[in-house]
Amino acid sequence: MADPQGIDDSQTLRRSDPDRYLSTLYAPQAVRADLTALYLFNAEIASIRDRIREPLPGEVRIQWWRDMLAGGKPAAGGYPLAEALLDAIQRHNLPLDAFDRYLEARIFDLYDDPMPSRADLEGYCGETASAVIQLAALMLEPEAAPAFASAAGHAGCAQVIAGLVRLMPLHRARGQCYVPADILAAAGASRDDIAGTGESEAARRALAAFIELGREHAARFAEAAKGMPVSLRPAFLPASLAFPYLKRAAAAGAQPLRRVVDISPLRRHWTMLRFAARGWG
Repeated sequence: MADPQGIDDSQTLRRSDPDRYLSTLYAPQAVRADLTALYLFNAEIASIRDRIREPLPGEVRIQWWRDMLAGGKPAAGGYPLAEALLDAIQRHNLPLDAFDRYLEARIFDLYDDPMPSRADLEGYCGETASAVIQLAALMLEPEAAPAFASAAGHAGCAQVIAGLVRLMPLHRARGQCYVPADILAAAGASRDDIAGTGESEAARRALAAFIELGREHAARFAEAAKGMPVSLRPAFLPASLAFPYLKRAAAAGAQPLRRVVDISPLRRHWTMLRFAARGWG
């Protein structure tokens, strides 16, 4: 799949979201272009905050996508990614309301408002990463996908929390705090402990509790994914990296507060290969 200028969308995805790009290599060739369109859409929306200085232009951009999806192909004319996404939606009969809820949830990223509670965070994860997993699963095996909706829910939460931990230095620089207020309160921390530049003991406790929440969802994901057919596994492979990401972050102590804690490319490849071959259990 390429745009009129001949840019390879798979390579664009490889640069913007290497984990999801890697997962597409385990999917059937016939579905890879549609998965790539879905994942590029996700990368496009997720990166809006990086390209704006004020929230309003970001809201305008999100509204453009909502209007385009509601309007169909003519509204997407001249924008290859939008056209490719609409083609994928139509080909796989994907629910448009899932995209609308996704875009609504992403408005939160444009502001510095605190995450009110664990339930609010899990709702955000459900409408974003979990929804992307479920949509990918519908592309791969529509008959089997609904049976693993719970696995998608927990996988999305684990994936988002792992991503938020990895991006915590960036969010702190912006003054953002995704750690829910009830977790902060239980740790004796405030929003400023996370959104600021210090490394108080309260901030470390809150970070540890946040990581543990991610690991809890990762464990529940693995339990809910037992018996998953091979055909569905590629949709869940990006979330499989939450396991090593969170383990590494837990072992790093307070380091995620000040720098990105990562795993090696080899570890990423090996993790996906293992789960693609054996599944979860």
